[in-house]
Amino acid sequence: MRESWQKFTETAETYFLAVILENLPGRKASMIRALLSGLSHIFGGIVKLRRLLYSVRILRDSTLGVQVIAVGNLTVGGTGKTPVVEKFARALQDAGRKVAILSRGYRSKPKPVSERLLDKILLREDTTPPRIVSDGQSLLLDSETAGDEPYMLASNLRDVVVLVDKDRVKAGRYAVEHFGCDTLLLDDGFQYWKLAGRRTDVVLIDCQQPFGNEHLLPRGTLREPPSHLARASVIFLTKSDGKTAALRDRIALLNPRAGIIECVHHPLYFEDVFTGERRGLELLQGRRVASLSGIAQPESFESKLSELGAEIVLARRYADHHRFTQQEVLDAVNRGKKRRADMLVTTQKDAVRFPKLDRRDLPIYFMRVEIKIIAGAQGFDDAVSRICFR
Repeated sequence: MRESWQKFTETAETYFLAVILENLPGRKASMIRALLSGLSHIFGGIVKLRRLLYSVRILRDSTLGVQVIAVGNLTVGGTGKTPVVEKFARALQDAGRKVAILSRGYRSKPKPVSERLLDKILLREDTTPPRIVSDGQSLLLDSETAGDEPYMLASNLRDVVVLVDKDRVKAGRYAVEHFGCDTLLLDDGFQYWKLAGRRTDVVLIDCQQPFGNEHLLPRGTLREPPSHLARASVIFLTKSDGKTAALRDRIALLNPRAGIIECVHHPLYFEDVFTGERRGLELLQGRRVASLSGIAQPESFESKLSELGAEIVLARRYADHHRFTQQEVLDAVNRGKKRRADMLVTTQKDAVRFPKLDRRDLPIYFMRVEIKIIAGAQGFDDAVSRICFR
């Protein structure tokens, strides 16, 4: 039942993405786009109204007396947010801060439907403690319960507290009271205005498609109008090729005050998904590779494999956050073998969702990446210093 529902939602998501990005021709697609354009105007009005209500204090935010860094973006989908959150967490922890990462746990395992319905009917406040993915010492949950990104962050940052809860005020309070945290990192938190205080807003912009197709949801991929970039304190230009003059000019018109940092996703090593064996980047040189991914922009991942010397003989792509079945992984392995692949390579984000396999006819590796700053490194150091010594 669950697999059928996943297949249905992913098929619908793929179809609507093709429609809104105008990759699907025809009268039906045009009619859908016209309908979605009308809904986008309504969505935009709601976003602006909500922001206004917070500004005039009709909707109240909360402060917890600690530093808050909200890392997010204006668009939905793959800007490379998780490695930036990791980089900030490491820098702040190294500077002496006690850091907690707060995530809503996108597509993590929710409470049973019956409990959620009863809470709403009885107007009960949710007093359930947040899910503790890591207590700063041990990894306590699996990826299905925690969600992909929180699990990955907890795996890479064993000395950082990672909590999952839709209510990040509650999660933040828990981090402060139970773990003594003095710095809260909101993963995907630019639109989370409920938690304020001593706050730094960090916005990521993908250089390959900075503002999506320039339309708001659901006609496009923008969560907010580009003008709302004015709230940002720091702006990361991800997947930069160094040719960003035009984009920087546009950003300067929207927000002349924010520091701009350019970065790329830099491969570190390859790790066997099941044994943990690590290999250097030379692993792919001259090798035939099958790639398997369920991320928002698989092209970037596959391009990086080619840059490292791989000949991609098979590229299997699934929807973002796809939870792989054993059969799907085995199918990719079998197809890779037929094309004489030497190995199967995936992303770390996908690897945390892999099922256990009864057999492995090809070695399966994930590519571990980190953010590498190529311009504006001093701006990053300054941002960390301001947070630490504010």
